[in-house]
Amino acid sequence: MLFISLLLLAAGLVVMVLRRRGAVRGRAATAGGILTGVLGVLLGVTTFVHVVEPYEVAVPTTLGKIGGTWQPGLHLKSPLTDVTSFSTRPSDLNLNGNDTVEVRSSEGGVLYADLTVKWSIDPQHTLALYKLAGSAEAVQQRLVQPDSREIVRNVFAKHTGVEGYTSQREAIAAEIEKQITDRLAPRGILVNGVNLRNVKPSDSLQHAIEAKIQQDQATAQAEAAVRTAKAEAEKRKIDADSTAAANAAIAGSLTDKLLLSQCIEAFKAAAEKNPVYASPCGSGGTPVIVDSTKR
Repeated sequence: MLFISLLLLAAGLVVMVLRRRGAVRGRAATAGGILTGVLGVLLGVTTFVHVVEPYEVAVPTTLGKIGGTWQPGLHLKSPLTDVTSFSTRPSDLNLNGNDTVEVRSSEGGVLYADLTVKWSIDPQHTLALYKLAGSAEAVQQRLVQPDSREIVRNVFAKHTGVEGYTSQREAIAAEIEKQITDRLAPRGILVNGVNLRNVKPSDSLQHAIEAKIQQDQATAQAEAAVRTAKAEAEKRKIDADSTAAANAAIAGSLTDKLLLSQCIEAFKAAAEKNPVYASPCGSGGTPVIVDSTKR
């Protein structure tokens, strides 16, 4: 910018000198020379100031020397000073498509994980990040992306293919977010969330997972049938024990006299319709005559 400013200023001065010497004539040439000089001066002035936009932090460097961070606002600087700006707004690192993370389960199966890491720069660590990476784009490429991919692989390697694909996805996502946060926070990178959007197994692992799920379902059904059979057997045993106890109680309470008395009472009731009724209730098989008319 300073070089362009000097060129414009020099061009304006040349036009004015030529106009004075008569080599160039006309008001258009004079106006052009003046306008070119003014543009050169204005561009030259802009090389001495820099505006840091809202939600940005800037790092100035002058001839290889790094200065302190600049907050949003107008700052004066040398024309030889380069300014690198870092946005403090949240950014998304999308690991999908060509950047999908290929992971392996604890059993060696291959899965493909799609996720988004939401991150932002801590303004207080901008200077350290500049020294580490050099720019906001480099922070994502050199720090956030490789660390995130490494952590995703390490976390999935602790789980089986079935857990990674189905049962433990929420737990795996929470563990990934915690580890990425712990890894990047000391470097001044804030992690605002990790979204594990999709986990897709390879074809061979897909077949193995489906077979495992079917096997687990069959095992669960068999275990349920065993539990039902045991419960029914226990119920039958309880019923049998109760019946045996009742029979034993009845058998212990019955005597010959009691049986004879109950038999006589029963046939008395029957003799209400028959005046004389023979009942084999006597001891030794002797019949007992029940005459309902005599009572």
